[in-house]
Amino acid sequence: MKTTFLCFLLLLSISLQSQNQNTIKLIDEVESKVIEWRRYFHENPELSNREFNTAKKIAEHLRELGLEVQTGVAHTGVVGILRGGKKGKVVALRADIDALPVTERTSVPFASKVKSTYNGIATGVMHACGHDSHIAILMGTAEVLSKMRKDIKGTVKFIFQPAEEGTPNEEEGGAKMMVKEGVLENPAVDAIFGLHIKALIDVGVVAYKPGGIMAAEQSFEIIVKGKQAHGSRPWEGIDPIVISAQIINGLQTIVSRDTELTKEAAVITVGLIRGGIRSNIIPEEVKMIGTIRTLDYGMQDKLNKIIKKRVPAIAAAFGGEATIIVHEGYPITYNDHDLTKQMLPSLEKSVGKENVRLVDAVTGAEDFSYYQQKVPGMFFFLGGKPLNVAKENLASHHTPDFYLDESGFKLGVKTFVNLTLDYLEK
Repeated sequence: MKTTFLCFLLLLSISLQSQNQNTIKLIDEVESKVIEWRRYFHENPELSNREFNTAKKIAEHLRELGLEVQTGVAHTGVVGILRGGKKGKVVALRADIDALPVTERTSVPFASKVKSTYNGIATGVMHACGHDSHIAILMGTAEVLSKMRKDIKGTVKFIFQPAEEGTPNEEEGGAKMMVKEGVLENPAVDAIFGLHIKALIDVGVVAYKPGGIMAAEQSFEIIVKGKQAHGSRPWEGIDPIVISAQIINGLQTIVSRDTELTKEAAVITVGLIRGGIRSNIIPEEVKMIGTIRTLDYGMQDKLNKIIKKRVPAIAAAFGGEATIIVHEGYPITYNDHDLTKQMLPSLEKSVGKENVRLVDAVTGAEDFSYYQQKVPGMFFFLGGKPLNVAKENLASHHTPDFYLDESGFKLGVKTFVNLTLDYLEK
């Protein structure tokens, strides 16, 4: 009896080794395709809710793999469903697919030359946050898992989501709309995983954090009204540009003087200020838009109350008027503690225990948080920084010089594959 059991364990070990070797082989084989796809998407970026050609290419690939494909989800989203050969749970993997209104300045041969307008301003369009790599990594993951279909214990749902960077013209979109349209149902998802490549984390490294890993985000819009006058006679008017400068300074003192920053970080940033038409005319109105980032909902409530009180008060002190609208924004990206603990060995298996880093929360935001409000989810960071370049010599996300080391993409596929297979087996 003992000999029979030992033989069984030996055969099981050989079988598992064979499966692992086959998985590694499939991942190695898809790497060149992943890089090719990423370069295509990088050269042909599309803004939020306008990812028509991006969605078409994704859908074509998923259909070629024999997946059930849904298109037009939340405008331009694509969902592929892979049903394994054995019954089991349902795991979802998500990639965001939209680009940014940034004019590229890199020298890579596949640099974007696409032009568009955003908020009425002419701009280039660039994958300046790595969403092109997210698409390619998830397409590669779908290809690998589709070739293992008969051995998969359960179902895998591949979610290619538009408009993570926010929707134009107050349109609906993004993860919130995908959830609203039932992307986590039919079949019902048991757990969801997402990744974000990071230009300033070394290639070969994966970073994670249980609980809150990314901030809640809110956008705001401020309209400052004054009295128009000749630029040479400012005393005859009320200058909304000067008032706006005071409001911006006032917003910054909210962070530095009214928030308990030893508890959690908070950020208020004005990203656009627009008013006036020429040098010698004091305009009647100035518009500002910006973002609020918080890692604590109590702090978020406090900031909202102060901002809504302080902005009109500053304007009134200078004889003008100001209104402010704070939009709902994204929730905190919150990693389920139990799921994160359960899947940590899968991360370590993918990159080696020494290359898995526990990190602090960041003030970036992610609408992946909407999925996590409905089902247990885990979001993690994938290194994209070349090892031979110092961090201070590289550009960060959302900038014209944003750059990624493509050698890290294969690791993204490997991590997604291991998370999926391990979760479904357990």
